[in-house]
Amino acid sequence: MHERVVITGGAGFIGSAVGAHLLGLGKEVWVIDDLSFGLRELAPVPDARFLRIDIRDRAKVQEAIARIAPSTVLHLAAIHFIPYCNAHPVEAADININGTINVLDACAAAGTVKQVFVASTAAVYPVADGPLNEEHATGPMDIYGITKLAAERIAGEFCLRTGITTIVGRFFNAFGPNETNPHLMPEVQRQVREGQRTLRLGNLDPKRDFIHTSDMARAMEALLGAGISGYEVFNIGRGIEYSVREIVEAFERQLGEPLRIEVDPARVRKVERMHLLADVSKLKRATAWEPQWGIDEGVADLLREPLLEWKDARS
Repeated sequence: MHERVVITGGAGFIGSAVGAHLLGLGKEVWVIDDLSFGLRELAPVPDARFLRIDIRDRAKVQEAIARIAPSTVLHLAAIHFIPYCNAHPVEAADININGTINVLDACAAAGTVKQVFVASTAAVYPVADGPLNEEHATGPMDIYGITKLAAERIAGEFCLRTGITTIVGRFFNAFGPNETNPHLMPEVQRQVREGQRTLRLGNLDPKRDFIHTSDMARAMEALLGAGISGYEVFNIGRGIEYSVREIVEAFERQLGEPLRIEVDPARVRKVERMHLLADVSKLKRATAWEPQWGIDEGVADLLREPLLEWKDARS
């Protein structure tokens, strides 16, 4: 019998990559997504295994997980575009905190769930130089990070209360196909694919740890299969940081053409950290995982991918 897995947010950017990876391993994958940011065609499951549900609807979430009776739940559904979260803090808290409570309570009530993966973020860390490990003090500087740190605390309480293995993954900057929010990589991809060679971007000097969604999916699957018990937190990044300028240089290498940058004042974040770099030694110790995708390979892949129409049902 195939292992039955539920992915909340499985029609989104990272969720679609995880779903495809798990399906390739023979898992029976189900997706819960309200399609407010995700796209149905990205969820790699048949209609019978796709449930359009808002995780804020506690009764529907409980009924769905009880009916599916999964052994594993990956909770990835969230609002995670930082400018949107900062502009809509009540909605961000409702989805990222209350929605997490609903999903975890449904896992506890189902009686079949053996382990849960909860997606968190590197945004729970404070401003700091150098690689950050999981023991580093937390100190989010935006609404998104605050909501995700609260979700981590709720996940820890869930594990204590239920005894269900709970793994928290702190995602660093994901990139790859099927991005559904206007982050840096897809924004450069869009402008270049539209023929622009002078790019309008925001802050240019901050450095981020970019990890391909394929590598993220493999890391999550490795953690779920590592025999972990109790509550554990892992960074999921690549351990290398790049500035915006260096990302643009990667696009130049793949295009074989020079690109210019103009700073667009509307895109500049007033509060910005200069570094965000993962120490992934704990992840590597717990699993045999190693990243396989570099920036240049990932950019080359993006330039071959069709552009998605970004969607926000709340705008």
